[in-house]
Amino acid sequence: MNKALRKAVIAGNWKMNKTRPEAKALIEELSPLVASADCDVVICVPYTNLETALDMTKGTNIKVGAQNCHWAASGAFTAEISAGMLTEMGVEYVVIGHSERRQFFGETDVTVNKRVRAALDAGLTVILCVGELLEQREQGITEETCGLQTKIALQGVSKEELAKIIIAYEPVWAIGTGKTATSDQANEVNGYIRSVVEKLYDKAAADAMTVQYGGSMNAANAEELLGKEHVDGGLIGGASLKAPDFAAIVAAASK
Repeated sequence: MNKALRKAVIAGNWKMNKTRPEAKALIEELSPLVASADCDVVICVPYTNLETALDMTKGTNIKVGAQNCHWAASGAFTAEISAGMLTEMGVEYVVIGHSERRQFFGETDVTVNKRVRAALDAGLTVILCVGELLEQREQGITEETCGLQTKIALQGVSKEELAKIIIAYEPVWAIGTGKTATSDQANEVNGYIRSVVEKLYDKAAADAMTVQYGGSMNAANAEELLGKEHVDGGLIGGASLKAPDFAAIVAAASK
């Protein structure tokens, strides 16, 4: 991390976990553990938990995010949620383009871009996910894959709007599998993503861009990963569901 140039951000992606009482209990346990964090702390919870999370985090340093939003402001899109619905509640962050959305729910690079645009227009900060499949890594096209996803997602995004975007590099083969890219692998791809941003905009924009790592970062490996130059935080899955583990990652990012 280079905190002199960019923010360190630890964001928990709860995925499809926790009822409202469970969410309340987890946030109650987590809040005092991260109260002195020297990094931004975000929890991205299921839609059903947003109101609970917003209420429970009042007066704390924890920000609340959703896990997706639609590109339209309203309309005949059954089961979708608009960006404006989120901001009206007080939500500040939204995850866009997670590999599980791409893999299981038909998300494409083009629809990711449309959702990014809608989220920015509504005033949300976007956590934009990019990452390669195992076959793509084995074929030696990790950089091409992540570069293409980044370029398409950022189409129509101004340099000024980049301040509201965080990129999360998530190698798909390391999400929920227990496998983790080595710290050098994570740093290499994060650095490449930053170079793509530099080519699209300029060096100042690239230097200011927070690029997280999100492939099975946990309490045991966080310090090593976060010690790398281009790893500016993490998008945390399973470890975000356990307050002590998530707090340990926040502590590693606060050093």
